[in-house]
Amino acid sequence: MTDHQQPAGSGFGARSTASDVLADVDLSGRRAIVTGGHSGLGLETTRALTGAGAEVIVAARDSAAARTATADLANVTVASLDLGDLASVRRFAERVCERGDRIDMLINNAGIMACPETRLGPGWEAHFAVNHLGHFALTNLLWPLLGDGARVVSVSSAGHQYSAMRWQDLQFRRGYDRWLAYAQSKTANALFAVHLDRIGRDRGIRAFSIHPGKIFTPLLRHVSRAEMIEAGWIDSEGNPADPTFKTPAQGAATQVWAATSPLLDGLGGLYCEDCDVAERNETAEATLEGVKGYAIDANAASRLWDLSAAMTGIGASQGRFQQG
Repeated sequence: MTDHQQPAGSGFGARSTASDVLADVDLSGRRAIVTGGHSGLGLETTRALTGAGAEVIVAARDSAAARTATADLANVTVASLDLGDLASVRRFAERVCERGDRIDMLINNAGIMACPETRLGPGWEAHFAVNHLGHFALTNLLWPLLGDGARVVSVSSAGHQYSAMRWQDLQFRRGYDRWLAYAQSKTANALFAVHLDRIGRDRGIRAFSIHPGKIFTPLLRHVSRAEMIEAGWIDSEGNPADPTFKTPAQGAATQVWAATSPLLDGLGGLYCEDCDVAERNETAEATLEGVKGYAIDANAASRLWDLSAAMTGIGASQGRFQQG
């Protein structure tokens, strides 16, 4: 069997922007949902998609802020969505499904990183709840609107290399580490794409996960200046010091590429970075390049799906979708 988890030769790279990726692409008549599509990478994604002619529904926890941020963009609709609240996820999905419009691209972009220990719903750890479970529920509830040719893109991170799934303590009840909690949620994002692709491909629905790169965005709100200096991201004056950081427009490029590239036609379940399919990385260290095998393992992906369905009451086992 051919291993497609290897570069496809896209012609783009780490410095390509979302607009570069879509320079020759016409998305007129196409419809996308971008969670968190009003801030950071999400805003650049929305800007690029609408610039290519797509209609975008921006799903945002702060609707007023989203309307302000997207006021200069055409073909944007803002709707309220709090990924940490399943009732909010249901309300959003119900409103979108009532319209009945086909969704061609679902970009699960929103997320949190390195936040203090926070419990949501029935005590779920916040990173797992927001970054994974909220998007898991949303995708399941929007399933009727996804059809042949639709793509679901989940924003993972190279941070997944710091933690596989902690099956014995998913909720960090035995001691909390905010970076490991974030890392596990990013592994979950990648695994979600693997199993979603498996159950969607017969309907022509394909799924991908991506690493956007390192970018200064509001996602870093919980990372202190001292931590960023120690990591070498900024200097003592607060100026960028790490040349590998991308601009938001460059950071958004890979998710836009995964959502639209014809090179990915007929493929899915892949982890992408720098506007191409990433290579496997089976080293023991967290080199932050490529994808670890545990993040694209089909058995782990199936196990996570079943667990997520049981936790949320949404999405039946092995892909028999339900809106329970």
